[in-house]
Amino acid sequence: MSSEYVVFILSLLVILTAIINLIGVLGFYRFKNFYLRLHAASVSTIGGAFYPLLVLSIIAFIEKEHYIGVSLLLSAFLILLLSPTGTHALARATYRKRIAIPEPLIGDKIKEEEASS
Repeated sequence: MSSEYVVFILSLLVILTAIINLIGVLGFYRFKNFYLRLHAASVSTIGGAFYPLLVLSIIAFIEKEHYIGVSLLLSAFLILLLSPTGTHALARATYRKRIAIPEPLIGDKIKEEEASS
């Protein structure tokens, strides 16, 4: 009886992954700004990689493959931590080199910080 609940929860996580990937792809093609597209790609990467690895680690723990489960959990949390960091570094480098200028630009905190230094 409890294995049916686990399968149901894991199926919901897989469906959630598919929905997050679909939203990320639609956002990537719909948005016109580089930074908004970068955000959509980042959300899709995190949601599309974290949840499947989480599902696989749960399956590995159920099957008593603890080494594989731990390595999958570690991979999932590394993606969860490092993907936003990489996205931020890419966005900041693009902004500083003026490769893509955000439009519309309402406020520019980076430029204000550089001017005050």
